[in-house]
Amino acid sequence: MTEVIINKGYQNVLTEYSNSESYEMCALLIGKGTQVNHIYFTDNIEKSPVHFTISNEQLINGYKKAAEMNMDIIGIFHSHPNNKAYPSVTDERFMKINPGVWIIYSGTEKNMKAFVLDDNQKPKEILFA
Repeated sequence: MTEVIINKGYQNVLTEYSNSESYEMCALLIGKGTQVNHIYFTDNIEKSPVHFTISNEQLINGYKKAAEMNMDIIGIFHSHPNNKAYPSVTDERFMKINPGVWIIYSGTEKNMKAFVLDDNQKPKEILFA
């Protein structure tokens, strides 16, 4: 994957969602191929400003929702309220378990970036259209 397509409306919604709490916010990105067509908002059960965990129940419900829409979970969104929009060491580890695009919002820089793993299993920034 070299790009992810997410419309400005969804980007604005994710920005507002991220800024609504002081801890990491998270969501599943539902779509086809590289196009995000739906956001499935989830709770960070840790309510931590440096980690996020999505409950198994919400993960299952997200996958069911994607199947009902005849789409796939193409990625994961989360925010870094007090850091840059770049995968942490923990994010890198979970990117290996949950391949796809990872979109991260920076609460300090007020921007969003998208990443996938490269051939060496390291985060690579991709185009964000």
